[in-house]
Amino acid sequence: MPDAPSVGIAFETDRIRSLVEQTLKNIQLSKQLVALICVALALATFFLNPLGIKPEAAKVIAIAVLMIGLWVTEAMPMPAVALLPLVLFPLVGVAPIDVTASSYANPVVFLFMGGFMLGLAIEKWNLHRRIALNIVRATGTSGDRIILGFIIATGLISMWLSNTATTMMMFPIALSVVKVIGENHSNKQGVSHFAMSIMIAIALASNFGGIATLIGTPPNVAYAGFINKKYGTTIPFADWFLVCAPLSGLLLYFLYLVMVKWLYPNGMKSDETTQGVINREITALGAYTTPEKRVFAVFLCTATLWMTKDLVNRLGLVKLDDNMIAILAGTSLFIIPSGQADKPLLDWADTKNMAWGILLLFGGGIALAGALEKAGLIEQLGQWFAGFGLNPLLLIFLVTLVSLFISEVMSNVAQVIVFAPVVTGLAEAMHMNPLLLGIPMTLAASCASMLPMGTPPNAIAFSSGYIKLKDMTRVGFVMNIISVILITLFCWLLLPVVFE
Repeated sequence: MPDAPSVGIAFETDRIRSLVEQTLKNIQLSKQLVALICVALALATFFLNPLGIKPEAAKVIAIAVLMIGLWVTEAMPMPAVALLPLVLFPLVGVAPIDVTASSYANPVVFLFMGGFMLGLAIEKWNLHRRIALNIVRATGTSGDRIILGFIIATGLISMWLSNTATTMMMFPIALSVVKVIGENHSNKQGVSHFAMSIMIAIALASNFGGIATLIGTPPNVAYAGFINKKYGTTIPFADWFLVCAPLSGLLLYFLYLVMVKWLYPNGMKSDETTQGVINREITALGAYTTPEKRVFAVFLCTATLWMTKDLVNRLGLVKLDDNMIAILAGTSLFIIPSGQADKPLLDWADTKNMAWGILLLFGGGIALAGALEKAGLIEQLGQWFAGFGLNPLLLIFLVTLVSLFISEVMSNVAQVIVFAPVVTGLAEAMHMNPLLLGIPMTLAASCASMLPMGTPPNAIAFSSGYIKLKDMTRVGFVMNIISVILITLFCWLLLPVVFE
């Protein structure tokens, strides 16, 4: 078994690094050129006014063209693009800056902020690694069971941590296991199938696990923020979990069946060497530390409050919502002592690793969606689509299908920001509950499985060298079809029951 694939992200050489730096310098000019083209397209949209709309609406469309163009081409960092409404809306008279800035303080932004803080504490004290290793050990050490263990561990952790952070955490563990398997098994084809499957598993399980909770992946929170801004209501954490957790579990199960039992069986039996690697990793962690226990206690309390807040509110003593609970959990981490050197579970310095850009991205997306709606463009678009008179079930299927395959080439957060107002306007025009189209669109955006650029977890796993593009595309296409069918059925059957 060649040793080269085990290099991966964590072991990047100086030569590769220098090549990457040189490449970035070479494409910098092209990014500036793309940005200028986006500006030119925006100006052309305004002055030519191909839709024949009022000047006020044309301004909003032009800014939307500029922002979407910069997001899709990645000519500028996405969070930086999200700040443009703060300048452009007041500048051209779309909305004053105080109204625009309120979008960046949407309550759902703070839901994700609290979730980020909890995730940082879990990572800081290595609790996530311990959970993952123990799950893998519990499932067994045959090829099939190891892959199953990684799918379960990755999916569960991704419900609470970002997909990218989860994949980065599982990546070196998977590399170690693959190396041990390769050194101790003579079945080269089986080892090849195992290595590829475990790498694809941690990528796709991160994607599928993240859809289970409202804070599991950025598109979920982006959509919840849009709904909060438009209707003044919050999607309940427990209701989302009730619908999406079983869906997530089924997708993880089908991922295991598709890879291990159908496309790439490895036929590898259990062996003591692999078990030894897992046991040594767990032994190296030592006993549960005081900080781990306290972070886990905060996590359990937070999850319990999210699930039972309606019961608590009925007592009439307090009025809780998901955003308050998240911030309560996040801020408590800065005061609860870790038990080590008089330090709390989180220091403010730890937040330098938090994805602040994602929070800005939510705000910019909400501001853009609000402006598009205010200009009446979303309502017009929805009425145009409604003119086709599609069956609601077929409509859910088509929205899910289009959303999933677009997310293969477009940032899933930007996609949700752009399409949330569109599918909402369409649902209203057809007198449907807007969640019936919005939630499947959002879930599908996180399930891109075919291409390395579909999601960051896909790219991380592909960098291992164990995955060929044709194999990822093969597995991904099958999982895309399964995802579309399951999301459509779950949303059609369960959403009307759970969400009134």
